Amino acid sequence: MPIVHSEFTPAWWLPGHHLPTLWPSLFRHRPDIPLKRERVELADGDFLDLSWYGDTGKPIVMLLHGLEGNLHSHYARPLLKLLGESGYLACMMHFRGCSGEPNRLPRSYHSGDSAELQTIVKHIQSTRQQPVFGIIGFSLGANVLLKWLGEQGTQAAVERAMAVSVPFLLNEAADRLDRGFSRFYQAHLLKSMKQKYREKFSRIPSPLNVDLDQIGNFREFDEKITAPLHGFSGADDYYQRSSCRQFIPGIRRSTLILHDRHDPFMWPQTAPSEGELPDDVLLELTSGGGHAGFVGGKTPVSTSYWTGKRLIHWLQGTS
Repeated sequence: MPIVHSEFTPAWWLPGHHLPTLWPSLFRHRPDIPLKRERVELADGDFLDLSWYGDTGKPIVMLLHGLEGNLHSHYARPLLKLLGESGYLACMMHFRGCSGEPNRLPRSYHSGDSAELQTIVKHIQSTRQQPVFGIIGFSLGANVLLKWLGEQGTQAAVERAMAVSVPFLLNEAADRLDRGFSRFYQAHLLKSMKQKYREKFSRIPSPLNVDLDQIGNFREFDEKITAPLHGFSGADDYYQRSSCRQFIPGIRRSTLILHDRHDPFMWPQTAPSEGELPDDVLLELTSGGGHAGFVGGKTPVSTSYWTGKRLIHWLQGTS
């Protein structure tokens, strides 16, 4: 069946949907691992940074982070370490401006940046002389991944993929994040996005005339900044063209989507229906996973994370 109920058992001590979302960001251990950095010079004069962990020659698995994510994201270093210890060469792709250094051009990154992923996949193929075996994406990175998979179809240069906590319809995600306690996440992310905008455009001229203090939610940010910087006519055009749900029927690679029924970043109806899922796509639904949390364990000192365990099984084709 293309839609299954997950075997994930949420931590009883993190009830609801917000606590399992917040817990890993606040308390998850980020291991100190030796990473090799690689800068990829792009055709437009900008750059993307990659972080590598694991042994050369092993199957390559890429990691795509979420909105304003980086190596400090709670899932990043733990997953890179897990992949390396499981016999893979892990590679985290930083979207433009997310590796700790502002990118050179006025443009930044956005939820529909599938061309960026295609560039890096081809770069890895040519420089490493081996294909990318797997890709896992979180939130924004998951949207990019599913969009890319659908666009590429049978030409997608990857064997297996996993998308975690996907904002399938960006307009609905923007609406959900402007309601109730979810506005806390919106405020946190907007603060980071505004700070990054100010930092970059203190170094280069901004093509926009915008008052950041007057921007109060994602839709306003996307209308006044994301859309004009990336060639969209407005927020609605950006949301329509970049939302991955419309591309899912075109996916022709083994793909797992891990999603919580009550993800606080979107509405329950935002996820695709069974009729939208092709044979190669499995939608695994959890209860109590939050957004990119999926925390298990009987006590806080015995915490476990379902995403990593599920990823390794999926890559191995054992489930």
